[in-house]
Amino acid sequence: MSRPAHAIVLGGGWAGMLAAHALSRHLDTVTVVERDTLPDGPEHRKGLPQARHCHLLWSGGARIVEELLPGALDRLDAAGARRIGVHKDLVTLTAHGWQHRFEAAQYAVMVSRPMLDFVIREQIMALGRVLLRQGVEAVRLLGDARRITGAEVRTVHDGTTEELTADLVVDATGRGSRLRHWLAALDVPPIDEDIVDVGIGYVTRIFQAPEGASTGFPALNVLGDYRVREPGCNGAVYPIEDGRWIVTLSGTRGATLPATDADFLPFARSLRDPLVADVLERAEPLTGVFTSRIGINRRLYPERLEAWPDGLLAFGDSLAAFNPIYGHGLSASARGAAVLDGHLRRGEWRIRDVQRAVSTAVDDAWIMATSRDICYVNCRNLARDPRLTGGALSRQRFTEALAVKAIRAPRVSEVVTDVTSLAVPQAELGTSRFLTLMQQDPLLPELTGPPLDRDELALVNLVPRGAVAAAPRL
Repeated sequence: MSRPAHAIVLGGGWAGMLAAHALSRHLDTVTVVERDTLPDGPEHRKGLPQARHCHLLWSGGARIVEELLPGALDRLDAAGARRIGVHKDLVTLTAHGWQHRFEAAQYAVMVSRPMLDFVIREQIMALGRVLLRQGVEAVRLLGDARRITGAEVRTVHDGTTEELTADLVVDATGRGSRLRHWLAALDVPPIDEDIVDVGIGYVTRIFQAPEGASTGFPALNVLGDYRVREPGCNGAVYPIEDGRWIVTLSGTRGATLPATDADFLPFARSLRDPLVADVLERAEPLTGVFTSRIGINRRLYPERLEAWPDGLLAFGDSLAAFNPIYGHGLSASARGAAVLDGHLRRGEWRIRDVQRAVSTAVDDAWIMATSRDICYVNCRNLARDPRLTGGALSRQRFTEALAVKAIRAPRVSEVVTDVTSLAVPQAELGTSRFLTLMQQDPLLPELTGPPLDRDELALVNLVPRGAVAAAPRL
């Protein structure tokens, strides 16, 4: 493929806008086609129902966004986002026990999804290099099995259609992508697809945090135990803008999720530890419950096709979507944008190579989510990835040993956090350097309760459960 002059990006969400921005740094014109009419502020929209639940941007992805869009993190801070040091500002109950709150090696940006999308979209559009067409949806690809030359689009409100030509078409339409259908219509062979479906469901409410708690109290994660033969139930309390908490309760297939406002707190209290419920009793609910069951892990492998059409790129959730509980989707898309930007900056226009590199960029997030999900009862594993099938037993043994060590060994925890935050490739966990560290890093005592100090407990009017609550953080 020669240097493209014009690109069309299908989808104006997080992934689509990052892809459009990366392209606009190197191409003459970039047009984003978005089905929704996007709000003028940080508001919810119809095409992104999952935006009502907890989101986070890991530091690995945040640094990429800042590199592509200098000043973006300061803009998010000014809008009320919180940078949560992991694990200094995060209290987590893992399947293996409470995580020690070691000094932060990485961080997570916590903010509502509408605010995140709005701040980044506003900055990108202010540069004037991207044209956004709203209320328009793609209905098919133009071209043939050898080359894509554009897309036919339809105006949502009146159904009129037109053909848009382009040198490059990026599918960033998300989990609902019809890419396989569109390609089948052009006689392109089916793309290999892996699915790991743990049947996750989410229920979320927004709360007003007690005075001082939105900034002085840590984020909370109480996770299910995948080792027991019952559905995994989880609870997360994240600080967001305007002194609020976003609280998401979730459960894997077979869990009975809260259906009403009255069911929310009892479900939180039924988790493996009552901490989330105890905290919520001190907060003021601002919304009713929002429910979603969008959460399967799904990955396409376009790089495996012998002849991938020139002029087409699968990107973001259209390429790979993950169980949102791990929080990797936003950062995986940022990784893809960095790869796209790098290829174009170096003048590497061959789309097959770009697609392969973008696909590789999602692999760490993919294997972290799926290798954990397949451990839950009732998980439907339809993947052919050998790391997730019969040959996965040795990997699971190592992962278990790693999980036990990471919550109590500071240097091991630091490396694991580097990998989890997508700041360091997962391959680091297989190096001789790290395997030696696994042997040598001493374990701290096991925590018998949530590691909260007296000042933090006072913010939510709770009393220490024992000596662990008053212990200094490392």
